[in-house]
Amino acid sequence: MNLNKIFAATALASAVMVSNVVVAEVDPKLPEYNAVSGVSGNLSSIGSDTLNNLMSLWAEEFNRFYPNVNIQVQGAGSSTAPPALTEGTATLAPMSRGMRQSEIQAFEERYGYAPYELPVAVDMLAVYVNKDNPIEGLSIPQVDAIFSATRRCGGDADITRWGQVGLTGAWENRDFALYSRNAVSGTYGYFKDNAMCGGDFKSSINEQPGSSSVVQGVSESINGIGYSGIGYRTSGVRVVPLAAEEGGAFVEASSENAASGEYPLARYLYIYINKNPNQDLDPQTREFVKMLYSKQGQEIVHRDGYVPLPESLTGRILNELGL
Repeated sequence: MNLNKIFAATALASAVMVSNVVVAEVDPKLPEYNAVSGVSGNLSSIGSDTLNNLMSLWAEEFNRFYPNVNIQVQGAGSSTAPPALTEGTATLAPMSRGMRQSEIQAFEERYGYAPYELPVAVDMLAVYVNKDNPIEGLSIPQVDAIFSATRRCGGDADITRWGQVGLTGAWENRDFALYSRNAVSGTYGYFKDNAMCGGDFKSSINEQPGSSSVVQGVSESINGIGYSGIGYRTSGVRVVPLAAEEGGAFVEASSENAASGEYPLARYLYIYINKNPNQDLDPQTREFVKMLYSKQGQEIVHRDGYVPLPESLTGRILNELGL
């Protein structure tokens, strides 16, 4: 799925929709972040496991500027973010998918306005196999036929053995050990919608509570295959190049291919905040958002293996927020 489709599918705020370009390197036009006086208090982040490491790195960077701000980060899964933001137990709600209409509606019923959506990075959802697996690549219909019971992406037959996707010799009759995130995860929902065309997972999947445990499971199983964000890659696994269609060219999960939209499972990562349209943000949230969209904040995105955002996008968001 290309980035234009990602915008449409996740209903980005209108101020963001005019820009659908991302960059593989940190945009030199991004501003430097400089600390301001009078910032202290608490920030609480509850939400995505995929974003957990990024949130922790951003929190460390923010504490360099503001040692008197206490930041708590919890990353159990994207579905925990909307209720936490709605109930006021979180000031930052990181998600690896866009909020569902029902989640937005619950927030609106309490506050009278929608939560504010901040795209903060571009992720590549990776399909992982064991490091010793020689598979050259898979098409999305093949991935669907491996993981799903419904094959809505157009696969002709159920795929249960590695020989059915071209492996020979000792691999030919090996079956799959399927590793998946659990249903509370935004990554689970994104994979279901985009790699399985909205279909149903097979009952044989091994659901895992976090992205790192998916990758660990694949690294420990010679027959393993699973999915999670590109930031969780380890030396024990290989990232499988993917083709959007059967017979198409396999595309590596690289920053350049995500930036160009060629990699079929590129997606935005988000943080949602409670922004009253008639009030300014509190100082700690305001400065955290400004730091996210600074050179320092997007360098952390790049260093953690994700694709940073361009100033053309971040500048529009900051302008809409009055920052």
